[in-house]
Amino acid sequence: MKAWSKDMGSEDNDKRTSAGYVKRADSLLTYLADPNGFLTKALDMTITHEGPTHKLGPNRCKRFAALYEDGVCKALEVSASEDDPAGDDDPSASCVENMLTHC
Repeated sequence: MKAWSKDMGSEDNDKRTSAGYVKRADSLLTYLADPNGFLTKALDMTITHEGPTHKLGPNRCKRFAALYEDGVCKALEVSASEDDPAGDDDPSASCVENMLTHC
C-alpha cells in the first residue's frame, strides 16, 4: 500500500495519526488501517468463505471501497462473487475507475 500510495502521489507519512489513516490536504483519498478488525466487523466486511480464510486466516477484510460525503455513505462496492469470494479475479467493483462513477 505504501509503495502504491507513493506511485499515485498520495503518500504523506507526516500526516499519519494514531487513528490509522493517512490523508493529504490536496487528496480525495483517505487510507484506513484496521489492524484489530473493528471497522471490518462494524461494516460487516469480514470474509467468511472458507477458501480465503483457509489461505489467509480468519478475520480478513473483504476487498471493498466506500465513498463517504459528510459522514454519509454514498456508495459501497465489494469485489467478490460466489466463485471469487476474495475478489482476486475481478477487483473492478472496488477499483478507482468504478468508484469515480459515483462522484
